[in-house]
Parts: sequence; C-alpha cells; structure tokens
Amino acid sequence: MIDLRLLREDPDRVRASQRARGEDVALVDALLSADERRRSSGVRFDELRAEQRQLGKLIPKAAGDEKAELLKKAGQLAADVKAADAERDAADAEARELLLQLGNLVHPDVPVGGEEDFVTLETHGTIRDFGAEGFEPKDHLELGTLLGAIDVERGAKVSGSRFYFLTGVGALLELALVNAAIAQATTAGFTPMLTPALVRPQSMAGTGFLGQAAQDVYHLDNDDLYLVGTSEVPLAAYHMDEILDVDRLPLRYAGFSPCFRREAGSHGKDTRGIFRVHQFDKVEMFSYVAPEDSEAEHRRLLEWEKQWLSSLELPFRVIDVASADLGASAARKFDCEAWIPTQGKYRELTSTSDCTEFQSRRLQIRVRDGKQVKPLATLNGTLCAVPRTIVAILENHQQADGSVYVPPVLRPYLGGREVLEPVAK
Repeated sequence: MIDLRLLREDPDRVRASQRARGEDVALVDALLSADERRRSSGVRFDELRAEQRQLGKLIPKAAGDEKAELLKKAGQLAADVKAADAERDAADAEARELLLQLGNLVHPDVPVGGEEDFVTLETHGTIRDFGAEGFEPKDHLELGTLLGAIDVERGAKVSGSRFYFLTGVGALLELALVNAAIAQATTAGFTPMLTPALVRPQSMAGTGFLGQAAQDVYHLDNDDLYLVGTSEVPLAAYHMDEILDVDRLPLRYAGFSPCFRREAGSHGKDTRGIFRVHQFDKVEMFSYVAPEDSEAEHRRLLEWEKQWLSSLELPFRVIDVASADLGASAARKFDCEAWIPTQGKYRELTSTSDCTEFQSRRLQIRVRDGKQVKPLATLNGTLCAVPRTIVAILENHQQADGSVYVPPVLRPYLGGREVLEPVAK
C-alpha cells in the first residue's frame, strides 16, 4: 500500500497515478474522507477518555446529589466513549479497505497509456532470415513433437486444455534451463530457494495479487489457501512481520517453484502449444533493498535478465511497460521480449518490477537503520519461465531437418549435447 502521509500531503500525485493506470480517481477522495473521519473520531475518542478518567477521580470524593449527578454524567460518558470507539474502528476499517484498493504510485518516467503504448529501450541479437536459409520455420509444437519433447494431447486428456507433458529431451531441457538459471543467480549472489506453492490469504493479499489479478488465482476453498502464480508471493512473504537490520541488505533470493494461473480472459489467445498454460515452472529473482536503492536494483535485475537471454543466444528487446499495463504492486516494469519466428513478433519472456515500499507496507516488513525503523523496498524479476523459454529456443535455434541447436550455456546440463535430434518423422 502507499504511504497515507504522502496521500494527505500530495493527493494530486496519487490522482495522477490512478489516472495513468486507468483506475478510479474518485477512490483518492473517498480515502481522504475516510482518513479524515478516522483521525477526527480518534481525537474525539481520546478527549472523551481523558474526560472519563478525570471524572473517575472526582466521583470517590463526592457525596449526595453531587455524586449522583457525577454518576449520571459518567454513564453518559461511557456510552459516548463506546460510540466514539465504534466510529473510529469503522472509519479505520473503511480507510484500510480503500487503501488496499489503490495501486502503487507510478514512476514519473513510465510511459502513459495501455498495453501497446510501451517504449522500446533496447534491441539485442539478430533475427534469422529463414527464407534466405532456404526453409520455412516450424512452430514449437511441431518441433516438440518431432523431438519427442512436448505432448499436449495427453496433457489435455489428463488435465484439460492448456496443460501439457514435457517428455524425453523436453523434460531434460527444462531441468537444464532451471539448473543453468539457478547457477547464474547463485554466481550473482542470490540465495537459491525452493518455495511453497500454497500460501495463506495474507501472503497473497500482501503482495497485491488479490486485487486486479484475483481472477487469475486458484483458491482452495476447503483450506483457504491459494496456489501461487509466481514464487514472488512466498518470497515476498518470507520476511512478513519482521524487522530486518539494514546491514543485512540487500537480500536476494532466487526461487524455483511451480506456478498456477487460471488465464482468465485469455480465451482464444495462444491456444496452440505451451506458450500460455495453466501450470509451469519458473526461476524468479527477488530482492529486498533500502528504498533509496530500488531504482538501481531494478536496473541490476534487468541486466541479469539480459545476461540470461543473451547466454541462450535469443534475439530480444527490452520495453518500458506503459502505466495502464502495470500490475498493482509495480511502480515501474521492464519486460524482455524474445522474437518468436512463427508468430513474427516479440513476446514476453521475462519481466522485472520495482514495487518500492508497496508490498513491504502490506506485509509489515521493515528495516532498522540506527534508531529509525521504516518500510523497505521489494523487487522481483523473472529469470526463466520455462515453457516460454523452451518455445523461444526451439523456434529460434531450429535447423532445416527439425533438429535444434543447443546454446553452450545449456550443454553441461544436457550431457554435452550440441544438438537435439528428432526422434519421430
């Protein structure tokens, strides 16, 4: 959540952020009103309690009619205190509910607009000209079938649409990607983590995934637990309700976990193959830093993502995501999009978000710096979302005979293979 003091001091900045996100600006004024009622009812409660305590000192010293009058006044005061307390609690609950509906403040450098209003920051690698090479590229599903690597038909039979099996060299390719990604992250100083796939509501809400993203989340009603869509959730909640010493920062974790997404609203989109699925595995980077270091850490996360995609020898671009396409927690987000030959366009493979103090305030994670205790900043960055990375590798590194070139970074984890060979014709 955002800092209420900032809202009081500069409500226009919050209104501008809401407007840039395409969200309800009236929410800001409703929150200001609820906050004012909460504070004024709190003042009234304190005044009445002080009067009640003062009266309590006078009653034992009084006698006769005076005492009767004081007792009558005490009875009325008790009712007033109770009413003021209830009013304060109601206003506080309303203010908190409204505050939880506000997205993070959009960074001033974020391009304003919708999904297509991003700004391209960099382009890396060379897009292959398959025509010049003398053959038409196959898509990842056809290649995966030739390699005996992907089986979506049995995935649908067993679990339904948007599920799949990785088989044979496909399973080995996933394990190679995960091991190579974890190796890079560990070398960069991240602590590797295997995280829970099920979390409590406060963990999911604390990271901001029960707002605009709630429709994509799987919920187990009988247990009141949520299946995570990313290990960002358990990694963010890992230090929930803790005060960390400033000397421990930055804290960097690399989480590997299954991820589950309902993909609500994606009917008819990316229905072929494994580009958009309900379950996949991912290596996620997560950082806890001092608030003043969050922008620099955001750039560091982006550099690690670029290093990863470059090591896979994939052509990709970096975009600055537009304001209305940001998640609720993100003040700014960079996506790395790889070129997908058979789609003829760039598609998102990794993203990194600077969530500033938004998540730490919700999760009650603070840092102690001398005598000062304050919220810290959290950031996340995808290192390897496995299925989409497999899609990009198969399509960009395919050969005319259906075999696939293996980038050197993956070879130690694939028994030294330099090429994946077809097993079916």
